[in-house]
Amino acid sequence: MSMRPDDHRRKWDRDEYEKLAEERLKEEKSQKEDSESKKKGPPVKRELLKTREYKVDLDSKLGKSIVINKNTPTSQSGGYYCNVCDCVVKDSINFLDHINGKKHQRNLGMSMKIERSSLDSVKKRFELNKKKMEEKKKDYDMAARMQEIAEEEEKLREYRREKRKEKRKAEEMSEEQEPQNEIASIMGFSGFGSSKKK
Repeated sequence: MSMRPDDHRRKWDRDEYEKLAEERLKEEKSQKEDSESKKKGPPVKRELLKTREYKVDLDSKLGKSIVINKNTPTSQSGGYYCNVCDCVVKDSINFLDHINGKKHQRNLGMSMKIERSSLDSVKKRFELNKKKMEEKKKDYDMAARMQEIAEEEEKLREYRREKRKEKRKAEEMSEEQEPQNEIASIMGFSGFGSSKKK
């Protein structure tokens, strides 16, 4: 520092601070290399994204009430539980978003990359779908169709029989009540407040 009274600003030793900065950079580099060597190793090979082979169950708890207390495990608490990520999602839309999301797919061991389709694979897929449609048409058997028609006709006949029985019962009930109505009119009262006749 200079001893002049008019020079009141503090002066820094540049060489000393440059040495300190270089040492700090060396330490940071060595720490970074250590952490990279720990993190590295064999690179993780993840599967390509593929279609789900199971049906997502969103309806099993629909309309049911569950008592939840402090000791209830997270898998049985309210909402949708993901056992892969060990988390609970409160509604079905967010649950579907979670299942299709990056974090869940990574926990399953998949990357978010999709296998690129070639012309041959698309043609094979079309052929497979065409075969499925043909099998459905073959399964539509004439004998089975005739049996279904016969069952429907039998149900219709049964329904008509029931209607006839109900109609007969109603007629019998009205015939039984007519003599009672005659007696009531002779005695001087016509009913209990109802103006409607049967």
